[in-house]
Amino acid sequence: MARAEFVALMAMLFATVAFSIDAMLPALPEIGAELSPDNLNRAQLILTAFVIGLGLGTFVTGPLSDTFGRKRVIIVGAAVYITGAAAAWAAQSLELMLAARLVQGLGAAGPRVVGMAVIRDLYSGRLMARLMSIVMMIFALVPAIAPLLGAGIIALSNWRGIFVAFVLFALIGAGWVGLRLEETLPRERRRPLRIRPILRALREILGHPMVRITIVVQTLCLAMLFATIASVQQIYDVTYDRAESFPWWFGGICLVSASASFVNAALVVRLGMRFLVTVMLVAQVLFSGVMVILSHLALSPDIGFVFFLIWQTTLFFQAGMTLGNLNAMGMEPLGHIAGTAASVIAGLATVLSMGLAMPIGLGFDGTFAPLAQGVFGLAVVALALMLWLRRVEQRSLP
Repeated sequence: MARAEFVALMAMLFATVAFSIDAMLPALPEIGAELSPDNLNRAQLILTAFVIGLGLGTFVTGPLSDTFGRKRVIIVGAAVYITGAAAAWAAQSLELMLAARLVQGLGAAGPRVVGMAVIRDLYSGRLMARLMSIVMMIFALVPAIAPLLGAGIIALSNWRGIFVAFVLFALIGAGWVGLRLEETLPRERRRPLRIRPILRALREILGHPMVRITIVVQTLCLAMLFATIASVQQIYDVTYDRAESFPWWFGGICLVSASASFVNAALVVRLGMRFLVTVMLVAQVLFSGVMVILSHLALSPDIGFVFFLIWQTTLFFQAGMTLGNLNAMGMEPLGHIAGTAASVIAGLATVLSMGLAMPIGLGFDGTFAPLAQGVFGLAVVALALMLWLRRVEQRSLP
């Protein structure tokens, strides 16, 4: 497979998660009205259930891919994803919908985590970070168009049609993997699926100070992103009365923010991953601090909306500049257990981030104040940890 096709395939596998989350955003009001009319705010749990399933699935998909190979686990994960999407399509209650979305998230872990391990099988170091940035740049187009696709599907059918699109998307990705991707983990490098080796690998992963710190920082950065995604549709709708134009604003911001991965790919080899992550967190502390102050001022709706658009752009831009680098930093010393490492790092960061993001999202009170305060606190802690990581690295030098 040529590198261009490989990058496109990896971008599609990674985009499974973004598509499954962002295409749902325009549907949340209708789903809430139909399945949870007494508490419309509970509709955002549809996003939460998917991400929790994704996080739980990442703990097992990596070790399974270390034992059975990368391709097989990706395809089985796609089958589980399709099953969950079909169940969500048929759900008649919010509880059944949440259970189906949990299953869908479990299946999405296959393409996401094992795709990361495939890249680590073939690349390492800053070259891996550069490739990851290119992949993230391409897959960032999906969040830009996913809400528009979701809104278009709703207009043509109803919100249940979105789950049909999920099924078709997964079928295309699984077929592409099955027909074109060569297995990147030969049999002689595979590890038996036993509890003791997994525990040893877990101890090794958590025994690296750099890995531990990058997992926590990644958790905080994901929490900022997930809290924003959970709140953003309501802020556009309730706070600024712009529900109809929401997909267009969201898509435009995602397109602008997609340049972050291009910028990162151009700079990471020269400046390094830690430096770029630290700079972005400094910027976010400043931006979110300003938003906390603005949340206490009596701004006109139009002016407040402009400030929120700018801030939302910085949050999405930050994700493109930090998440790929933090993944690469955590994976760098763990190439010999790439599958298990990808599972532990992604699983811990995803599940823990939802524990931080959920209260922020459910705290929505008709303004952006709870989101601004939550993001500011997360950014301050993440920045402090990155500064600490610099000292840890300096102490480890001979």
